[in-house]
Amino acid sequence: MQNNLVQYIYGIADNALILGQRLGELCGHGPSLETDIAMTNIALDLLGQTRSYYQYAAKILGDNATEDSIAFLRNEREYRNVLLVEQPNINFAYSITRQFLYDMFHLLLLEALQNSPDETLAAIAHKSIKEVRYHVRFSSDWIKRLGDGSVESHEKMQGAINDLWTFTDELFHQTAADQEMVAQNIGVDVTQFKVLFYKNIGEILTEATLQIPDLKYFQKGGKQGIHSEHMGYLLADLQYMQRSYPNMNW
Repeated sequence: MQNNLVQYIYGIADNALILGQRLGELCGHGPSLETDIAMTNIALDLLGQTRSYYQYAAKILGDNATEDSIAFLRNEREYRNVLLVEQPNINFAYSITRQFLYDMFHLLLLEALQNSPDETLAAIAHKSIKEVRYHVRFSSDWIKRLGDGSVESHEKMQGAINDLWTFTDELFHQTAADQEMVAQNIGVDVTQFKVLFYKNIGEILTEATLQIPDLKYFQKGGKQGIHSEHMGYLLADLQYMQRSYPNMNW
């Protein structure tokens, strides 16, 4: 059970880490100063949540494990994040659409996780949910602003939605560790709010005059450690200092 709990924690925390890293790449490159600062702060929120999860996982693992060793010393196949969060920052439309799709899922996850009998997971969810509610407002506002904006912004947003939609279904896939934690009543059965997720997404896209893609095939594999080509490059940046200077401390 302990190993399944650690893997379950990774499945949540790795999403926050990788998305936080992607947002960190945009620091200084936002479309406006206010937006740049806001997205940087969201990245910091996600990395702060990651630390809480990894500290808990390290406590469970023992054997000198730390939040840093979990973040920086695992191989690509050991990360359990979904493919959505590792997709690159092609342009602002892609970045904000990726954020929006994940935020809508993340909020539903935390709302349920607050009720976990695992007091640490419940406390992390309770602390994080205020931040994630802001994330949802921020990304949703941009979806509506750009989707129902100029002809060019609408086209870019629709292109981003079309390309990233294929990664949404994986959010609701359950690994063996996920299933075990749900069976133990510790984890969240994400399949229970899949319909609500797509309903909430659809309402905002409709308001933004954007079309919901009609797809029958979805990409998956990240939760099993099978990542896209982008993940290796991302980890090379993320892990560079710790790999180059082993055991370094800030």
